[in-house]
Amino acid sequence: MTTTLSSVLVANRGEIALRVIRAARSLGIRSIAVYTDPDAGAPHTREADQAIHISSYLDIDAIIDAAREADAASIHPGYGFLSERAEFARAVEAAGIVLVGPSAAVMEQMGRKDAAREIAIAAGVPVVPTDARDFPVLVKAAAGGGGKGMRIVRSADEYDEAVAAARREAASAFGDDTILVEKYVERGRHIEVQVLADHHGTVVHLFERDCSTQRRHQKVLEEAPAPTISEQARQRVLDAAVNLAREVGYTNAGTVEFLLDEASGEAYFLEMNTRLQVEHPVTEAVVAHTPTGEKIDLVQLQLQIAAGAALPFSQDDLWVDGHAIEARIYAEDPFADFLPQAGTAGLVHWPAFARCDVALESGQVVSTAFDPMLGKVIVHGADREAARTALVRALDQVSILGLRTNTGFLRALAASDEFRDATIDTAWLDRNHLDAPDEAVARLFAAWAAAPEVGTGPLRLDGWRDGARPAPVVVELDRDIAVDRHSADQSHTGPGRSGTVDGVPVVESHSHAHRDQQGRLLGTRTVLAIDGVRHGATTAVDAHQVEVVHRGQRHVFARPDVFGDTGPALGDGTVVAPMPGTILDLRVATGDRVEADDVLGVVEAMKMELALKAPFAGVVTTAGHAVGDQVALGDVLFEVEPEEVSDQ
Repeated sequence: MTTTLSSVLVANRGEIALRVIRAARSLGIRSIAVYTDPDAGAPHTREADQAIHISSYLDIDAIIDAAREADAASIHPGYGFLSERAEFARAVEAAGIVLVGPSAAVMEQMGRKDAAREIAIAAGVPVVPTDARDFPVLVKAAAGGGGKGMRIVRSADEYDEAVAAARREAASAFGDDTILVEKYVERGRHIEVQVLADHHGTVVHLFERDCSTQRRHQKVLEEAPAPTISEQARQRVLDAAVNLAREVGYTNAGTVEFLLDEASGEAYFLEMNTRLQVEHPVTEAVVAHTPTGEKIDLVQLQLQIAAGAALPFSQDDLWVDGHAIEARIYAEDPFADFLPQAGTAGLVHWPAFARCDVALESGQVVSTAFDPMLGKVIVHGADREAARTALVRALDQVSILGLRTNTGFLRALAASDEFRDATIDTAWLDRNHLDAPDEAVARLFAAWAAAPEVGTGPLRLDGWRDGARPAPVVVELDRDIAVDRHSADQSHTGPGRSGTVDGVPVVESHSHAHRDQQGRLLGTRTVLAIDGVRHGATTAVDAHQVEVVHRGQRHVFARPDVFGDTGPALGDGTVVAPMPGTILDLRVATGDRVEADDVLGVVEAMKMELALKAPFAGVVTTAGHAVGDQVALGDVLFEVEPEEVSDQ
């Protein structure tokens, strides 16, 4: 298959833009990146052959103009943004440019959940029943995906508010507030089938993925093949996906999603994603084709299909080799209700032995202007357990200083008995709670990193406190610690250090020091043997605090010699911004009386809405912001004073 395009403009950013640019380069295709002001100098702009500034990744005219300016033969939309907008596909076609994806007509039919549902029914594919009166129901956006615009409604009292919130979120994310209401399956597994179709009538499936480990309909861990599906159910969804693609005349890469009801064993069609999926790497890791056993590259195949080439294999040529799992790294705090995080990344370190589709670099600013996904870690093993243990090891090595991420949560989840035994269904994370990782080992690393000379008597953590907590925490260091040798590039290692910790000899040997281009220390990767167990962590020390990333979890400790009084705690009636974002809605003004749990306002960040509620009944004394205001984490938004209770 030699047919290729001469050039491709990538209408996206971040890791998916890099993924497409690198696939294009492997085929000898010239790549053009686009970028907005926050992404000036971002990795995808540096790696492309050409980069053009645009006003917004959602500005269709700007992207078409950029393609014309660069004389681009094709446009790859990636995922998110305009990737499933039929309006965009039509504009690309009208400009005489090849869209790396299905036609606008097909996208319009299958890109909408309501229209796709009707086509599936016509093709004989089972769909989820709809009845808005039979609770619980799932309210979801008819356009788009990714869990945006979805709400579970369990009673009639919740229905109107849920529909209104889903409409707002859908309009913001997809420019369309149409809502679909379906039966909510309490315990189900999310199974999806990757399909490929060329312009010569060949349609194949690339087997299935399981994306059941999700929270509020947002995927967290994805794997291939599905670990619990029966052979009968597997063949049923594989056949249905191919038949549906044929029925609609689909071309290029797409994904047909199903919900497997554990109670009934039925598999229901959910939707078809008319684009590349975030989780496509797990399919690439396991699907091979004869005669060489070479693994498939979905993006290369997308580009070649768009150029008119025929698929180089038939269904019988494809087979599954081993097992793969992907973890999505997000800028969010899972142990604070998954609130979005923002800030400047300090040291960023990714494991070398795993596939890491990432675009986050040391020193990069992470804002709330875009989706919070920072990257993906993908591992492959001979079987599922080998892949799972490899994922745990890989997440142990992910280090992101400067802001909180969900890496520690992912590590704990991948190491859990429930994930090991594949008992997690689509709502498991909504029903269950994972405890935050123990910080005891992180404190030992903090003490080791911050002490200028370990050998000057016993080292204790008296007076140290977690920088995120108001109360002092006193921890005595009473564990045996020895530093193990850690191979590293000697040009980057710091001097050795020896001494004692509570009388135990400690010798530091070759901790890896990471520096920026100016030679400034960004962080140090150290291996300590604690109680005979090797632990690796990344640390960064400044005059005020010590950051430690251990097992993916970021801990911040305030240094006792500079820690002063924080002042009085905020009153119980003070409502602060729980995340950096934008005021989306205001329900009250100064002087209004409210009841406990009344919604005061709504904050939005990274396409996520959070309602702020009154802590108790009283009178609003502060409501000093307006809709559209940008707020920082911790900004005071409302104050409520309890009404005085009369003695009469």
